[in-house]
Amino acid sequence: MIAPARIEDLRSRHSGPVIGPEDTGYNAARRVWNAMIDRRPAVIARCRSEGDVVVAVKFARANGLPIAIRGGAHNVAGRATCDDGLVVDFSEMRGIRVDAGARTARAEPGMRWEEFDRATQAFGLATTGGTVGDTGIAGLTLGGGFGWLGGVHGMTVDNLLSADLVLASGEVVCASADEHADLFWAVRGGGGNFGVATSFEYRLHPVGPMIVGGMVLHPFDRAQEVLRFYRECLASARDELSVAAVLVTTPDGVKAVALAAAYIGPVHEGEKAVEPLKRFGPPALDMMGPLLYVEQQSMLANAMPPNVLNYWKADFIRTVSDEVIAAAVDAYRMAPSPLSSILFFPIHGAASRVPPDATAYPHREGVHMGMYALWTDPRANGENMAWVRAAWAAIQPGVTGGVYVNELDNDDGDDRVRLAYAGNYDRLTRVKAKYDPENVFRLNANIPPRAG
Repeated sequence: MIAPARIEDLRSRHSGPVIGPEDTGYNAARRVWNAMIDRRPAVIARCRSEGDVVVAVKFARANGLPIAIRGGAHNVAGRATCDDGLVVDFSEMRGIRVDAGARTARAEPGMRWEEFDRATQAFGLATTGGTVGDTGIAGLTLGGGFGWLGGVHGMTVDNLLSADLVLASGEVVCASADEHADLFWAVRGGGGNFGVATSFEYRLHPVGPMIVGGMVLHPFDRAQEVLRFYRECLASARDELSVAAVLVTTPDGVKAVALAAAYIGPVHEGEKAVEPLKRFGPPALDMMGPLLYVEQQSMLANAMPPNVLNYWKADFIRTVSDEVIAAAVDAYRMAPSPLSSILFFPIHGAASRVPPDATAYPHREGVHMGMYALWTDPRANGENMAWVRAAWAAIQPGVTGGVYVNELDNDDGDDRVRLAYAGNYDRLTRVKAKYDPENVFRLNANIPPRAG
């Protein structure tokens, strides 16, 4: 607990709301997207400006408080909050400025991808962003950033032009190719280890407004056949066509397998490109065709609803092998919750042609595979977590030895953190030593500082 007088001191120097445990709204303010997380920060500083962030960071350091950073609050491990520390809350910093002529956008860290997409699509522009619209732009960008545009335009980190950060000292810096280039390299995949990002500048690309996308749905008893077809699709897909596969349960409680796709290019080309996906089977349900890019981006919104219990494991696999297919199908057959899913999402095209050490994000080949348990009854925690662990263990013979940092859960240890940063880990420890030598920003997939 912090003495009330200290909280009042913070309020006097901070333009946004400062919320303590005794304040109305504290319980709502401390909640994050994953209902598994129940933490009680000492104080929440809801920032309205970069200056507020400087004040909050200096206050936390002066009072010996750990610092959590809340952007979209979508991290499964709940790193947007903490016990007995200070939360830098960006809920009120959600502005964006689009420069259509330069094809760039500068956005604040409280913004979510659905908001970002609406703003940029007003000019017929977009950048690679999250596939679940209520994901925050900050966490996804700092961790790497998968999206439907990846085959043509690379990952989110490949489209980041600069970021403004408040360092542990309270100094404000701009990281770009021309300024603090080592820091700019590190924040493109190294997460929130180096400072508090207060704005992001992105490169934009002409996209849409109409593309070809959507999904087709097949019965679960054909899942192995569909996933083998999916493997063939990945082997021959053009850069413009991104295809994901997911084992899901339909709203009426029936297990199924879906192929979701997006073609980033002219609609008439896209219709030809997805024809094999529509023809195979044929599917039990075909929802693939021309649609707005913003509709594509919101397609998976119901797959990851807020305020439910979540537990995840994820890895990169070399290929969608027969062994991986059999393990995934057998595992999903036993999924205890109809909200749970198993996802395959490829890294291909432009995203795969970036060298692993060009940005801190290193994983530039293979298929991302995630096992996501979502459920509503806390009494079912044990069986749902056990299901994820069993499914994850079953696919281990086919993994590449890498993991996406944004999908590390609370029980992933230091060995898994090292896998997330892979061959870039040692370089990241040296950048950390330069910009945060005392490891002030440690409530994350932490990179300890190491000089030399």
